[in-house]
Amino acid sequence: MNIGIIGAGNISDTHVRAALAIPGVRLRAVFAPSLVKASALASRAGALPFDDFERFLSHGPLDLVLIGSPSGRHAEQAIAAAGHGIHALVEKPLDVSVARIDALIAAAERHKVQVGIFFQDRLKPAIARVQQMVAAGGLGRPVLIAGRVKWHRTPEYYGGSRWRGTLALDGGGALINQGIHTVDLMQWMFGPVSSVAAAVATRVHDIEVEDTAAAVLTFASGALGVIEAATSVFPGYARRLELTGSEGTMIIEQDSLVAANLRDGAGPAIDIADGGSSPAATATVSDATPHQRVIEDFIDAVRTGRAPACDAREGRRSVAIVEAVYRSAREGRTVPVDV
Repeated sequence: MNIGIIGAGNISDTHVRAALAIPGVRLRAVFAPSLVKASALASRAGALPFDDFERFLSHGPLDLVLIGSPSGRHAEQAIAAAGHGIHALVEKPLDVSVARIDALIAAAERHKVQVGIFFQDRLKPAIARVQQMVAAGGLGRPVLIAGRVKWHRTPEYYGGSRWRGTLALDGGGALINQGIHTVDLMQWMFGPVSSVAAAVATRVHDIEVEDTAAAVLTFASGALGVIEAATSVFPGYARRLELTGSEGTMIIEQDSLVAANLRDGAGPAIDIADGGSSPAATATVSDATPHQRVIEDFIDAVRTGRAPACDAREGRRSVAIVEAVYRSAREGRTVPVDV
């Protein structure tokens, strides 16, 4: 499988480390607007650097690109790759608007390529175990789900980037960047969200988007949810996901199942060992294994023709919820989610 890397920042370094750990993968090319940055990452990947996007896409053979550029560039770059018959695995969020994602889905179908998204939490053992149990009805009727992403980012995190914290390239702040994984898990486990009521604020950082967000979600099933997302909380705390159904409650902290209290006592085993390193206070990814799992799954999906663990249509769902949250905050009312 011949892979190209789009982007040369922190997350693209993670993509390179993850891809190099997979037998049979060859990293062929790295694209970034800065040839200096592209060259630095390409030298570690054993690939050729490019600062011309069209030349990068035309450099063969390329079967797949891993996109780690600013969020507001994701769809246009994946659409361009599709036009060359190249599959795309995209960093979260899939893009910053549903309209752009819909254009990407149409392009992928037109050119018969796969598009997937790095929602690596779906493949983490404890989280996957809980989702499977919920899907099988082990939690009973969904009642309430709460996602808390109370993280800390320094002023330098935003000040040292040309795109973080901007509406054009980040699409928003703490919710669409840091909270998007948890939004995805909430709808993956409890089903479609029909409406949201929300408020956002910029309380600590000097950025044009929110560093603090809170929303109440109403699910199509009638269940309720609460999502909190922030980069304004010092010193930063582990992500927490609490799920309650008619038959009990399960709690995930970080990536570990820390409580399973069910009426019949038949909950899954608690496994603190799944925790891994926490992104609560840093954007640096120390362990590339979760990203490696996503790439391995996507390669298998391309080879077999099945859907990947999270394809573009699935990736659209979380962005639709986030869009509704931002609209609700602007308009001061409950708004429907574009499902």
